[in-house]
Amino acid sequence: MTGVKTDRPSWIARLLDFERDGDVFTAPQPPAGPGTRLFGGLIAAQSLAAAGATVEPDKHPQSLHLYFVRGGEYGVDVELNVVRTRDGRSFDTRQVTAVQNGKTILEMIASFHRPETGADWHPVSPPGLEFEAAVPKAHDLGFADRFELRTTPGDDTPFAVPPFWIRTRDRIEDSALVQACTLTFMSDFGPVPVARPRDAPGDLEAGFAASLDHAVWFHRPFVPHDWHRYEVEPLNNSDSRGLVVGSMYSGSGALIASTTQEALWRF
Repeated sequence: MTGVKTDRPSWIARLLDFERDGDVFTAPQPPAGPGTRLFGGLIAAQSLAAAGATVEPDKHPQSLHLYFVRGGEYGVDVELNVVRTRDGRSFDTRQVTAVQNGKTILEMIASFHRPETGADWHPVSPPGLEFEAAVPKAHDLGFADRFELRTTPGDDTPFAVPPFWIRTRDRIEDSALVQACTLTFMSDFGPVPVARPRDAPGDLEAGFAASLDHAVWFHRPFVPHDWHRYEVEPLNNSDSRGLVVGSMYSGSGALIASTTQEALWRF
């Protein structure tokens, strides 16, 4: 369904290869993964891919907003139901409901935009971590073997705390949709630890955490196998919820995407 012809599809393209019946897609899930719950970035990427399969190829992902309704599990197919909310000359809107074991696990609304010529500007942001100062990190992120990661020298957590640098080990198909799905997958690395309350217990693994909702705005073309810097800043903690905002930059400092996420933290 990716529309990309290769002898050996990339790992992300294989995860986006669904059975289709009209606007209903069946997404097989890997047999195992990190932790007990299905990685949110994976099901978010698959939901965006299903939505994108129903729009014209020249309309690219503009933004997505989603809720993680309940945790999913590995090894069980997910049904992706797409509703064509609007088809326009420049923009298309889609709603996606992801269902596993008869229960909704994710709700997404996504917008697609035909590229236009216009202003190209964003504020310059000094790096929170220079690439030369970052060090390679062995991590326990989902699909760890698919990514290279460079973090601050003092990051000894089992995950990764932004700011960090990240790229895919392998090249990804030259498809705006597949690349946007890869970015969506990667954007779920990092927000939860930043949303952790500052007065929480010293043990970084203490407590229960879960992503509640997530949003991505796609600003500029994304090349997954190039190094990108992911900066995530805390905005609020209240009612056991932490809100963060993220920015993903290319190696040259161009703002590629913006993200937000709210996470539940209980101790």
